[in-house]
Amino acid sequence: MKVLIYSNKQNLIKYSGVGRARDHQILALKSMGFDYTLNPRDDYDLIHINTVFFSSYLAAVFNRLRGKTVVYHAHSTEEDFRNSFKLSNLLSPLFKFWIMACYRKADLILTPSNYSKKLLRNYGIDKEIKVISNGIDLSYWKVDKKEKEDFRKKYGYTNEDKVIMCSGLLIKRKGIMDFIEFAEKMPQYKFIWFGTCNKSLIPKEVSDRIKSAPKNCNFAGYIKRDDMRVAYQAVDLFLFPSYEETEGIVLLEALASRVKTLVRNLPVFDDYEENKDIYKADSNDDFMDKIDKILSGELDDLTESGYKKVSEKSIENIGRQLVENYNEAATISEASKSPIRKAIKDYIEK
Repeated sequence: MKVLIYSNKQNLIKYSGVGRARDHQILALKSMGFDYTLNPRDDYDLIHINTVFFSSYLAAVFNRLRGKTVVYHAHSTEEDFRNSFKLSNLLSPLFKFWIMACYRKADLILTPSNYSKKLLRNYGIDKEIKVISNGIDLSYWKVDKKEKEDFRKKYGYTNEDKVIMCSGLLIKRKGIMDFIEFAEKMPQYKFIWFGTCNKSLIPKEVSDRIKSAPKNCNFAGYIKRDDMRVAYQAVDLFLFPSYEETEGIVLLEALASRVKTLVRNLPVFDDYEENKDIYKADSNDDFMDKIDKILSGELDDLTESGYKKVSEKSIENIGRQLVENYNEAATISEASKSPIRKAIKDYIEK
């Protein structure tokens, strides 16, 4: 079997979790020695679609007509579309209708968490859905002492500074407003946010708040993956105040980096045991209380337990799961082929 990893419009997704998920799929298949291609013109048996653009939908339709197996990766939900870009809340019902149309073209749907699977079921999608993490390359997230020192020097931090980091698009859903509030109320700490967004898509409320952020809150923009590797381990705390995720790849990266981590208490994080794998906060006051206690050492260091937990989502494990799911999808596809669909496939192949 040969698989086409299909993610069009790379310029639009390269800064997002979908772009990183695609990269992880490639690494996972490489770890298995599994035959794949990124070129739609190549010959292949199964198409694995990651995006929900119109061209993605057409790719699913066309490949089904050709008799190819179609696997759709459900990274997006109506819930995580809300509170993102301009007009996103107004358009979210239409977005839900659209992604449902896309996902229903699949023989099998993959999604990153039990939480996102539950959302898809609540939409009324009755296709086979399998949960598979986006995965993490554990070998990559390692740095040396000099790299950490150089990072802190580059951003103007001393060894004594307590630095709190977040990473993500500059959107309300990610908790950016709360992040700025924490910086205002906790001037004794340094806050830094890595990530960017098309300025024309950012709601005025968010852009105005970013402009009014205090001096101890640095919006450092997009940095390369190799710089992110250092960033996680050069800071004192990874803070993730996001309100909605389907998995949160940055959380996997933080845990793989063995950085102290604090997240909002969301259903998607139920697989992580609170006060064992990671710390969770139920409100902004709870966030600030736990920030103080983590950085002062009053709360235990959970980094080794968190690393052990995220190791379950290693690239190698994900590779094995991908291959299993591809085989199941192929079986489903073959069983569902109607005589008309088979005739179209035979005609196209002639």
